[in-house]
Amino acid sequence: MDIFPLLVLLLSWRTEVEAQIKLFPENLTVLRGEKARFTCTPSNSQWTAMIWLLNGEVALTISNEHGVLQSPDTNLNLMAEKKKDGWMLVLNNTERHDQGEVTCDLQGIDRKTARLFVQEKGSVKILGNNRLAFQRDSVLFECEAAGWHPEPVLKWEVNNKEVSPSEYNISSEESRESLFTVTSNLSVLAAKSSHVDCLASVSALPEPLKSTISLKVVAEVLEEEGYCTVPLAITASLSGFLVLLLLCICTVLCYRQRRQAKTSPQEVLRFDQSVFSRSVDADAPGGKVNLGYSSESSTDAVNSELFWETRRQMDFVSFRKVPDVVSSSSFSTQSESQANTCPPEDGCKNVRRITTV
Repeated sequence: MDIFPLLVLLLSWRTEVEAQIKLFPENLTVLRGEKARFTCTPSNSQWTAMIWLLNGEVALTISNEHGVLQSPDTNLNLMAEKKKDGWMLVLNNTERHDQGEVTCDLQGIDRKTARLFVQEKGSVKILGNNRLAFQRDSVLFECEAAGWHPEPVLKWEVNNKEVSPSEYNISSEESRESLFTVTSNLSVLAAKSSHVDCLASVSALPEPLKSTISLKVVAEVLEEEGYCTVPLAITASLSGFLVLLLLCICTVLCYRQRRQAKTSPQEVLRFDQSVFSRSVDADAPGGKVNLGYSSESSTDAVNSELFWETRRQMDFVSFRKVPDVVSSSSFSTQSESQANTCPPEDGCKNVRRITTV
């Protein structure tokens, strides 16, 4: 019997059977809480039942004639969607216990198995606040990425430029829940003001999680792309000088206000003196009242003495300007002249009037 034609027939039959079903994707990685989708496509429509299994346990049964067959044990997070050439299995709100094998079993024809990976996204943070340092100082930064599965990839960037892994260290810890916490320390030489980023990621993340902190460098003068960085120390010194100048101005204004408040009674007295001195007739020789005079003493005794002296001058001026005295003086002069011209034969007598000065 010729064996060669028989071997060819067996190989062609095996190839036809393997081509009966396609499962896509073969490997899928999602984050916890996301949806996972697998599509099972038979090569022909001559099949009876399709069974989906998760980690070897039946999850969903689909009939070619009746569609999805519901059962009390059906996982509510599972659903099937009819496609043009097959069926899609959808896992809503995936959890880490869903990780493992996903199998499409076309009863009596073929079965295919794919792999599902569920990852956990944690948090990342640079410890501490923004930093302030002098030039050429070494500044230490510490980053912590907690609650990740699997262990995340952690890296540093300074001014959007990746730092070489040889310049920082990394340590990792795994908890009982198989969650990883990764810490890293980076030392930066303070050359200019910068922003420092710590990034953590797993393969299911479209973009790494980032934590950013600022580094301000004091006493630097840089000109880069037409921009000048003003030194922080000079700015602080200028601000302090302006504050000191403002305090001095306020002090001088307060002192002048208090000085004016103290000398106000003396100014009132000087005003009275000037008013009454103008009323003195031209007979009084001498100087004028100095309106700009200011007593150096601010005691009550000096003010009182000045007040009573002014009152005496006022009384004196008032006495000299009594109208009847001026009239009598004028009258006495005329009488005196008449007395002198009176002829002796009339027997006139000389009368002399005296006015107190």
